Amino acid sequence: MIDKHIARVLGLLGQDDTLRVLAALVLRPGEPLDKVTGLDPETAAKSLERLSRGGLAVREGDDWRARPETFRDLLRALPSTPADPMDAFLVDGRLVSLPAKRAKRLMVLDYIVQVFEVGVRYPEKEVDVALRAFHDDYAALRRYLVDEGFLSREANVYWRSGGTV
Repeated sequence: MIDKHIARVLGLLGQDDTLRVLAALVLRPGEPLDKVTGLDPETAAKSLERLSRGGLAVREGDDWRARPETFRDLLRALPSTPADPMDAFLVDGRLVSLPAKRAKRLMVLDYIVQVFEVGVRYPEKEVDVALRAFHDDYAALRRYLVDEGFLSREANVYWRSGGTV
């Protein structure tokens, strides 16, 4: 049921005439819709009826009022989606801070190590460039990745040795 109502509301907002009428109700309530929207009175009236059926407008006496609370109701009715646990640590793909708790730090390190391919050897400079994309303190990230077994190192050459595949 909720999906059909969302589709109806989006469909109303996708029509120029109903969108103009809704905007007029919000921005210039009480003013003649045909004057504000530039629509002929019949088109404005039909748009009002469609908005009313969609729950976006309501008649109050001789006047009409927009019902922006319909949007809030629809948002509340949507099933909540679990947040990505990485959202707490990454902003625009960059690491905000490295978690102090080891379990969370391991989750973040596992996420970061995914930029390295299994079986490929990387010189230290390439590792630093890849890690700098996540955080300015790339040396600390590299050290954590090695210490926790996500990367292995020998003679300044690194390879992926852990993490989920």
